[in-house]
Amino acid sequence: MSNNTTQLEKTIGINFKDKKLLLDAITHRSFLNESPENIQSNERLEFLGDAVLELLVSDYLFRRFTDFPEGKLTNLRSAIVNTKTLGEIGKKLKFGDYLRLSKGEEAGGGRTNSSLLADVFEAVLGAIFIDQGIVIAKKFLDKYLYSQTAEILSIGTYNDYKSMLQEKAQEKFRITPTYEVIKEEGPDHNKTFYSRVLVGEVKLGEGKGKSKQEAEQDAARVGLEQWEAK
Repeated sequence: MSNNTTQLEKTIGINFKDKKLLLDAITHRSFLNESPENIQSNERLEFLGDAVLELLVSDYLFRRFTDFPEGKLTNLRSAIVNTKTLGEIGKKLKFGDYLRLSKGEEAGGGRTNSSLLADVFEAVLGAIFIDQGIVIAKKFLDKYLYSQTAEILSIGTYNDYKSMLQEKAQEKFRITPTYEVIKEEGPDHNKTFYSRVLVGEVKLGEGKGKSKQEAEQDAARVGLEQWEAK
């Protein structure tokens, strides 16, 4: 696998002033234990990129969908910036080919792991923001992320699954679904939450996400699929 940042620059169409920023962006923390270099992982850049992503996507949706209420904008943003969407873009850009991993992480399928590739996407965005500024960061999202919006709208993946499940449960059982966080993984700045949804004492589904809200929406989505399959 290549760690040639020059090729990665060509892939994303950006020539970095500080090449180390891009190298940091593709360095998983597991790599630090096996490298003699004085390097840092992509976690700090990912932290920054996550904030830049939320700001720019919020601005884009606010300006484009002027008739959408706050709740619909929030759900659409969640669908655009979730791990699945960002991971798929990371695969298309072949970030896995450049990712610096430990041998163990690589053997475990790290190069194709959607969560790791989503993290790299955010770290690369953070690096672009520092090195090139907000205008180029916006152009990067224009080119690779916003094209997903039309597909998300067409298949309805931005819907508020919690509201949809609540309507069904109240109509049939007069019960409001409840949600429980069953597990949390990762450092404070990059946690993954796992949630389950119950109707009464019956578990309908489990989901995960980068926030409790996203995990609950994912659990509700799975719950709806289970409901419709019965």
